[in-house]
Amino acid sequence: MDNIFFAMVAFAFVGAVTPGPVNMLATSTALNHGKRAAAAHVMGASVAYALIVYCSGSMMHTLLRQLPEVATAMKVGGSALLLTMAYQIYAAPVASVQTSQVTRSGWWIGSLTQLLNPKAWIVAMSGVSLYVAGQDNEWLSLMVFTCISLIVCVMGIGLWAILGRGLAKYLENSTRQRQFNQVMAAMLGASVIIIW
Repeated sequence: MDNIFFAMVAFAFVGAVTPGPVNMLATSTALNHGKRAAAAHVMGASVAYALIVYCSGSMMHTLLRQLPEVATAMKVGGSALLLTMAYQIYAAPVASVQTSQVTRSGWWIGSLTQLLNPKAWIVAMSGVSLYVAGQDNEWLSLMVFTCISLIVCVMGIGLWAILGRGLAKYLENSTRQRQFNQVMAAMLGASVIIIW
């Protein structure tokens, strides 16, 4: 269980801290509208992501109960998808991190942004297929993974809100952004390797 726990944390951290619309909105909200609005955004997005993880796990649990042989295929498919994502993060072109044109957010906008974010659903389903499906106690694994996802999401999105302009300025340097992406890609790849 220790290896799976570490893999869950690493996986959740990479998903939560890599640049994306939810994180950019957190940065913008903190910069332009203060701590309260940013905290509401962080909590809304984090709770929404935990809900996505839980729903994904519940749906997969039902499916796997009906078709247990699908578990291995899902684990292989989820691993392939995450390794592909790791490569894409590693090789991603350097882009400017812009936050000034994003509007104010809060609990509802943070939640909706996360719920409508296809990456959130894909990452959640991939994580569930790796760290929940096929475990001895799938419900316990799902609850642990959901709790880890919530806590790490609060920390990851919160980091973008707290660091605000400083992190955006740091990642404007193309070398630093490339190094950041490479470290995140390596962590994502390691989270897949650990599970096997």
